Amino acid sequence: METDLVDAPPTPLAAAPAPVRPRQSLPPKGSCWYCEKALDSVKRFCNKECADGFDDEAAFTG
Repeated sequence: METDLVDAPPTPLAAAPAPVRPRQSLPPKGSCWYCEKALDSVKRFCNKECADGFDDEAAFTG
C-alpha cells in the first residue's frame, strides 16, 4: 500500500534580530547625547529627532 506524501506547509523562518543601534549601548548621563538638553537619569535622548540624528551621525562617522 502506497501512502502519498503530503507537502507540509513551509515553516516560517525566524525573524532576524534587529541590528543594535549605537544609541542603545549608551548609558544615561543626565543630558541628551545629541543636543545636551538636560534630562532625567533614565533617558538618553530628549526626543525621537535627537535619537535619529545621533544614529544618522554615528552611521556617517562610523
